[in-house]
Amino acid sequence: MTQLNARRLALLVAANTALAPFAIDAYLPAMPTLAEAVNASVHHTELSLSVFLFGFAIGQLLCGPLSDRLGRRPVLLTGLVVFLIASLGIMQVSSLETLWGLRFVQALGGGACVVNSAAIVRDCFSGREAAKVMSTMAMILMLAPLVAPTVGSVLLGIFNWQSIFLFLALYAAFLLFFLGTKLPETHGRDPDAPSPRQVLGNYASVLRHREAMGYICAVSMSFAGMFAFITGSPYLYMEHYGLSAAVYPFVFGANILVMASSNRLNIHLLKTRTPQQNLVVGLGLQLCAGVALVALILSGLDSIYSVAPLMVIFVGMQGLIAPNAMSSMLDHFPRMSATATALQGCLQFSSGAFAGMLVGAFEIASAWPTVLTMLGASLLGNIGLRLLAGRALGAETEVATER
Repeated sequence: MTQLNARRLALLVAANTALAPFAIDAYLPAMPTLAEAVNASVHHTELSLSVFLFGFAIGQLLCGPLSDRLGRRPVLLTGLVVFLIASLGIMQVSSLETLWGLRFVQALGGGACVVNSAAIVRDCFSGREAAKVMSTMAMILMLAPLVAPTVGSVLLGIFNWQSIFLFLALYAAFLLFFLGTKLPETHGRDPDAPSPRQVLGNYASVLRHREAMGYICAVSMSFAGMFAFITGSPYLYMEHYGLSAAVYPFVFGANILVMASSNRLNIHLLKTRTPQQNLVVGLGLQLCAGVALVALILSGLDSIYSVAPLMVIFVGMQGLIAPNAMSSMLDHFPRMSATATALQGCLQFSSGAFAGMLVGAFEIASAWPTVLTMLGASLLGNIGLRLLAGRALGAETEVATER
């Protein structure tokens, strides 16, 4: 195996990081067709997204400490094998329950893969080199959801819904070969790694930190609102508002473009503003978009042309919310950032899964389940941040004003 440099590692880690967004978003255009195949409603089929997020959250929480103890490669490659086998199994499903079960297993494998990406970067680099690789990872995480529905739509148009999961299996097989031959072990076995009891104690110390939990609440509720949209969008856009499966990826992709733009805006604003100030602005704009969506539907003036732009604003604010909440939270855990990140990831994806369940569990033929869940999540995010981290927000504002 060749020695890693920043460019090679960025390529390896970015390819691995793209697995989760593809697994979440590639089959969205095929949701109505898949629902017919498993003899279920679109709403109940959409719950497979929530099941995936629960599995992904558990996979990260369990496999992060495992990779510290056993090494990166064994956990990563095992996760890819599990993901590959589950993807092939989904191609054969004929019932909703089997789909849910295999999506959960698929997510466990995906969580084991993705949780190692940041850890591998931390093993190999620090400072500016690490920041460059992390930036590449962040860009992939934003671009992959933009590409994934388009790939799914093309495969659905040419072949069938099974071809989407065959594509995921082939991508996992490619990663298995690519990472298996090109990625050396960056950590190795560590018998002195924290024991399960110590890991639980570290998680508890994060949960007891009031201000940090305020930031975790903000990013988790924002993600929950976004995932309520992702879960509801196949029904909302294609069945409720009559958008075609071919056009859906382009309307969906507008959310990712605005998210990337708000991320770039955040970088510019950080020259003169604190992360906490930008976080408050992002949450405020998201809440305004949620209120406007509810008002629009109450007035009866909702259509794809009026709803989609507000959805774009709501989801697009992730670029202002997520990086500032994460950086503010991690400032409090410099010696256990991996533990704090794993717990935050688990809470974030669990919140997204619960929001998706609220949208998909009730078979209501309207936009209300999606929009009300989005608004509720945004309200909780704003209130939670103010209640748990209010004093810190005020202190940061005073410091920024003095500067």
